[in-house]
Amino acid sequence: MSSIVFHQSPTAAPPPPSARYSHAVKANGWLHVTGQLPVDPNAPDKPLPEGIEAQAKLCFHNIEQIVQHAGFALSDTVFVRIYLRDFNADYAGFNRVYDSYFDDAARLPARTTIGVAQLGRDARVEIDAVLYSAR
Repeated sequence: MSSIVFHQSPTAAPPPPSARYSHAVKANGWLHVTGQLPVDPNAPDKPLPEGIEAQAKLCFHNIEQIVQHAGFALSDTVFVRIYLRDFNADYAGFNRVYDSYFDDAARLPARTTIGVAQLGRDARVEIDAVLYSAR
C-alpha cells in the first residue's frame, strides 16, 4: 500500500506567502525536496547573502533541515538539480560547496546543472533533490 506524507520543516526557510507548496513529499521510500533558495530560515525577509558560495551553503542548509525533519539523511540523495543564474561565473564556486556536501566519490548522486535567466528573489542558485531510503 502506498503512502504519501507532506512535510513542512519548522527549521527550514518557509515558503513565501505568494507560493503554496510542501518543503518535501515522501512516497514509498522516496523524498522529493522542493527547490530551495538561499533564504535564511531565521530571517526569511533578510537580503540574500552575497556570492555563490554563501548562497549555495544556505540552500544546502535548508535542504539538510528538510531532509532531517522527514527522517532522511543527505547521504540518501540520489539526484540533485541545480539552477545557476550565471552559469559561467558561478559553476566552479558552486562545485566547491557541492563537493563539501557530497565528498564520497563512490556515492555521488546523479546531477543536472542548468543555467537560467532568473531565479526568485534574484538568487544566484536554487537546488532541489530526490532522496531514497528503504528504512
